[in-house]
Amino acid sequence: MRLLYRQNILLMNQIENLYQKSKKEEKLIIGLMSGTSMDGLDIALSSFSGSGADTKIKLLKFKTADYTDAFRKQVKSIFSKREVDLEMVCLMNEQVALTHAKLINEAIAEWGYQNEDIDFIASHGQTIYHAPKSLHQREELPNGTLQIGDGDHIAVNTGIITLSDFRQKHIAAGGEGAPLAVYGDYLIFSKKDEDRIMLNIGGIANYTYLPGDLDASKVFSTDVGPGNTLMDQYVQKHFEGLYYDKDAAIAQSGKVSEKLLQQLLQNDFFAADFPKTTGPELFSLNYLENAQSASHTNDLSKEDVMATLCHFSAQGIVESIQRALDKLSKPVLYLSGGGMHNPLLLSLLKKELPEVTFKTTSDLEVNPDAKEAVLFALLANETICDSQIYFGERKGVPSVCMGKVSLPK
Repeated sequence: MRLLYRQNILLMNQIENLYQKSKKEEKLIIGLMSGTSMDGLDIALSSFSGSGADTKIKLLKFKTADYTDAFRKQVKSIFSKREVDLEMVCLMNEQVALTHAKLINEAIAEWGYQNEDIDFIASHGQTIYHAPKSLHQREELPNGTLQIGDGDHIAVNTGIITLSDFRQKHIAAGGEGAPLAVYGDYLIFSKKDEDRIMLNIGGIANYTYLPGDLDASKVFSTDVGPGNTLMDQYVQKHFEGLYYDKDAAIAQSGKVSEKLLQQLLQNDFFAADFPKTTGPELFSLNYLENAQSASHTNDLSKEDVMATLCHFSAQGIVESIQRALDKLSKPVLYLSGGGMHNPLLLSLLKKELPEVTFKTTSDLEVNPDAKEAVLFALLANETICDSQIYFGERKGVPSVCMGKVSLPK
């Protein structure tokens, strides 16, 4: 009985601590993002005041903490595969969290803070499989997605209250688990009298449409197809020691195969209505191999394949944005994500979208590479403050708070 009493007292103290932190005028929240490229962990420390439409955010510190080759190999062994070692999935759920906790502790010390200075951590985790109905095609089964990197392990090993597993609530409320950018983009980046497209080119490219009349019921966010994922996968398989095509050096040395490009574009995903979601489960090296077989382009040089894959990513982005342009007046497109550093991809987008003004989220005082990590910190702030923006009764955009709370003791 005495042990149970002590446990209850400890729990009440932790809940009281959670409550008091939720009421602070300014909160320090670390947001984490580990994407499909798995080049490292994005760690963004931001200060938050207010919530909802009154949210004020200041990015204080940001870094991408590198993964070791051994860790990256472990994650890749269970990433985006229908059949994997279940024991490895179980072990990596903990290993990812422990690795992230170590990198967080190192970043906090590097930045001159103490762990007790940080109020919350918002962890996206590491997606290892994304399975909306549109991909798995099993009508009797629901939408699904799986991110590993247990929040309890992060909380215990940093001593900081952690929110994680954001995508499950989105699915539970009728969404597909992605993209979640609509929530943060609307709160952070909407501006009266300026129609905006917030384009993030990560492994998968997605954008959020923000109308200049600030009508939340018109806002939507959608995946549009591959960003970097196919290019990164191809480089990692065929170019030893490389994880991505830096400055598009490989792609720019090749020539586009129109036969392969047109075959790559032959998928129902591209014609599907917005919002929609996809992942490397569809746009994989197997997808590329099937397209090469169907188009009789198996003899292409590796450089030509890379050039074609870059044009494929560009075409998916361009066509999806063109579908929204008739709703927009002098739209401004704000870039973020690793793909914005690909000069060939960026030149193709600008060439095909001459009516669009291109900027980056740096013009909005948010580091483009930090944007996704800041987004999850914002989602955590909304949940902690019990705030939610009403986006209307629309499929795929549920008006919910997201994230499970893990206490450190």
